[in-house]
Amino acid sequence: MFDVVIIGLGPAGSTLARLLAGRKVLCLDKKAPQPGGFEKPCGGLLAPDAQKALARFDLTLPKSVLVAPQLFSVRTLDLSTGLCRHYQRFYVNMDRDKFDRWLMSLIPSSAEVKEDARVTNITRDADGAFTVTFVQNGQTQTAHAKRVAGADGADSLVRRTFFPAHQIRSYVAVQQCFKETHKSPFYSCIFDPAQTDCYSWSVSKDGYFIFGGAYPAQDCRARFERQKQALEKYGFQFGAPVKTEACRVLRPAGWNEFCLGEKGVFLIGEAAGLISPSSLEGISSALISARRLAQSLSAEPGAEEHRRYARGTFGLRVKLWGKLLKCPFMYRPFLRKYVMKSGVQSIRIIR
Repeated sequence: MFDVVIIGLGPAGSTLARLLAGRKVLCLDKKAPQPGGFEKPCGGLLAPDAQKALARFDLTLPKSVLVAPQLFSVRTLDLSTGLCRHYQRFYVNMDRDKFDRWLMSLIPSSAEVKEDARVTNITRDADGAFTVTFVQNGQTQTAHAKRVAGADGADSLVRRTFFPAHQIRSYVAVQQCFKETHKSPFYSCIFDPAQTDCYSWSVSKDGYFIFGGAYPAQDCRARFERQKQALEKYGFQFGAPVKTEACRVLRPAGWNEFCLGEKGVFLIGEAAGLISPSSLEGISSALISARRLAQSLSAEPGAEEHRRYARGTFGLRVKLWGKLLKCPFMYRPFLRKYVMKSGVQSIRIIR
């Protein structure tokens, strides 16, 4: 009988496992052990909030996680108006797969970690404990635990199993990787209301160029391809894709879309809807919610754990809800045009 079964070892799951040192913990992750197992569309930029969260843990990034170039501005394009502005940003350009594996390497040996393990079923037993069924190396196995922590992302099996009626606004993220052919590498943020009411991104990494975006599910791939064609007029160079990835991504539209769990089931990170509705940045929320849950799991299973977790994440949820107030200035064409034309906080590029 495990104290906690953690499903998913992204930033949220790995951080929770690390902070639960001394508890009997089982970690199940679907990624294969070899490098390159991360297959989720992600720009791989570590935002200031995520940097701060790591700093609070007194953690420093190893050199192996970083990639070149390190970029100091974002090129913002509005395809509906043709406006282009550059804004200073303080992101760290990194290899997302290596970042996740670095966090996994920090999990203490007291936790049992099973990689390449795909969870197929979770049930609550008559005594209130849980049975988790998973497949590893072609063999079906089961584990029993007092609690289940869902850190399994936007399409969370844990959330779908125990909270099937809970809906969170979602999009399909599509991303491709190309050989870098641009003379000057860059990071960009693209607004194209003809294709999506969210946004798209591009970033250069170690000789490759990554382009992706978040689109409504209907015709998402066609929207992606049309946007690529439109961006060629702005100097974007694509060529033949080296890799194509796609997945569901959440974008909460209100306070009630956050889902923390109940009755021994806990959700952290994007599985709980804890992701920025303005930028889709989720690493900082993953780290913070994992820390708050670890602090809350200091007693035997019961309702008090959930109340502590809710109180602990209240500030985070307020912050994410507040980002909804920022969205109109980013995503409503008239307001975005006004902000970009004003040039406020933009920087002038000297050639």
